[in-house]
Amino acid sequence: MIVQKYGGTSVGSAARIRRVSRRIASTVQEGKQVVAVVSAMGHTTDRLIALAQSVNAEPPARELDMLVANGETITAPLVAMSLQGMGVPAISLSGAQAGVRTSEHHSRARIRDIKPDRILDALPWPRRCAQSRARSTPTSTASSPPTPGW
Repeated sequence: MIVQKYGGTSVGSAARIRRVSRRIASTVQEGKQVVAVVSAMGHTTDRLIALAQSVNAEPPARELDMLVANGETITAPLVAMSLQGMGVPAISLSGAQAGVRTSEHHSRARIRDIKPDRILDALPWPRRCAQSRARSTPTSTASSPPTPGW
């Protein structure tokens, strides 16, 4: 399994998302299983924080985490759509859907645990495992880790 991580600048526009998708598709075409982890599109997080501060000068950490997590949940389905448009089966998952569990420390959470079952269910398996686990989706696109505690 290959894990590819793309930061905000890499996915900062539709053209950049298509470029990232071509890189992912190329790796899949080499016969590799790919999990792509994407950040919010460039400057999205900064804009969301500024918006939060415009309605509350000191936004509560929990609510701020909930707000900024939306940046990744926008990017992941866009990458999955781009891949699907290229003929590469793909799904998007939030960090929580991908099995990432974090500490409860809002704005400074750490990953506590990863239960990759949902990711593994989305990936194809070698033929020797095909009888026990049917697979049809070679690419899973997950957003960055979820809101703390989720």
